[in-house]
Amino acid sequence: MNPTLETLKTRRSCRHYLDKPVPQETLCAILEAGTYAPTGRNRMAPKMVVIRDKETIAAISRMNAAVMGTDNDPFYGANTLVIVFADREVTTYLEDGALVMGNLMNAAHALGVDSCWIHRARQVFETEEGRALMEKWGIGENYAGIGNCILGYRDGEHPEAAPRKEDYVLWV
Repeated sequence: MNPTLETLKTRRSCRHYLDKPVPQETLCAILEAGTYAPTGRNRMAPKMVVIRDKETIAAISRMNAAVMGTDNDPFYGANTLVIVFADREVTTYLEDGALVMGNLMNAAHALGVDSCWIHRARQVFETEEGRALMEKWGIGENYAGIGNCILGYRDGEHPEAAPRKEDYVLWV
């Protein structure tokens, strides 16, 4: 099978991580793949913020859990977090950011790194605390959080794909 198609068919979300860092060279390759995601009119509206500091990841995890009304770790112990933001003034900002997230997760899998898209980035970065972080990072207030991409190495087995639903593709 074509290696790209194999990657797309075998990637799974990971919700249990080992305390093992992703090597810098590997992380840079994953991030570079994110920069090659297609964007509307090639405007490249998204920005990625990479966080490897455990305290900052824990703070954002706490904020994310608060949006859900829980106190668990929605980042599942992953030690690398990439937050994708996109400029709301660009009409395709949501789609552009989602494509970056997809490229990050697929590139990670191709390089042997596990990942998961964690939602609620928009809500977290609409809070006062979230806006303060964005300002600290130089992210303009017209940007919205699209998603949190957690990266690391799986603690456990790689699951098989669930069967695809019968009406996934409709031929007209």
